[in-house]
Amino acid sequence: MNQLFLLAAPNMGDFPVVGVAIAAAILLFIVLFLRFVPLGLWISAMASGAKVGIGSLIGMRLRKVNPVHIVRPLIKCTKANIPIPVSQLEAHYLAGGRVDAVINALIAAHRANIELPFEKAAAIDLAGRDVFDAVRMSVNPKVIETPMISAMAINGIEVKAVARITVRTNIQRLVGGAGEGTIIARVGEGIVSTIGSAKSHRDVLENPDLISKTVLAKGLDAGTAYEILSIDIADVDVGRNIGAHLQIEQAEADKKIAEAKAEERRALAVAQEQEMRAEVERMRAKVVEAEAEVPSALAQALRDGKMGYMDYINLENRKADTQMRANIGTAQMDVSVKPGK
Repeated sequence: MNQLFLLAAPNMGDFPVVGVAIAAAILLFIVLFLRFVPLGLWISAMASGAKVGIGSLIGMRLRKVNPVHIVRPLIKCTKANIPIPVSQLEAHYLAGGRVDAVINALIAAHRANIELPFEKAAAIDLAGRDVFDAVRMSVNPKVIETPMISAMAINGIEVKAVARITVRTNIQRLVGGAGEGTIIARVGEGIVSTIGSAKSHRDVLENPDLISKTVLAKGLDAGTAYEILSIDIADVDVGRNIGAHLQIEQAEADKKIAEAKAEERRALAVAQEQEMRAEVERMRAKVVEAEAEVPSALAQALRDGKMGYMDYINLENRKADTQMRANIGTAQMDVSVKPGK
């Protein structure tokens, strides 16, 4: 009987080994549970009044969402009395958004009485803009300074101006609205237009606020992400006399054109003179050629009896008389020219 009891009874020496194994398994389960489930974060959320359950935290782990990036912003918005479901925060995180920056922007907008829904803030953040900086600019406007802008008044004097533009963010047009570059370009265009329509540069120097009033009245912030509060002229200076410079350049251009035309006429005259000289030389050659044929013609006429000896003598006398008259005329011309000198 005792032997049967000893066979049926468990080995009392195995109990310490089993207990250690069970304790180790329990400890391993607790460690894995605490590693998988951020119990401290859940306690912080419960203590702050943020409604998030253990199941939601486990689901975040399964969806590869860092619970810290969700629970801490949730605690912020709960304390700021801005109710936002955990699912929306998690969806924005999965979309690649910055949950903490969006919550900070919502809190800042709520404190400043600026209407900013979570969907709008999330859209702005996903669009790549800093939503918190946009809200901060709505509360504290930003000053944008334009580069030196030069324009010419009607009287031809150049006027240089620098403007300071005070803008604040337009939350409703932040997504899809134009940026600072468009504001600067439009203001620069307005300054050039206003200076260009002024009759004299003195009008601009005497009333620089005329530029700011005219430009501000054009509604240059349409379609942009900003609202223009004021445009102030920081500096106005007088530049070159562009009108006189343009007139000088025009006169130089006209002079060059006239010189080119005169050179063209001179070249044409030279060509015509050379052509006339060539023609005179050809005529002279023909005369010389004709004169060379005269002796032979006279000789032939004498041989043929068509001309007598006395006719030949009379011809020579006439030639001599003609030459004498020509010499006398030349001498008289020389005498008449000398007193004039």
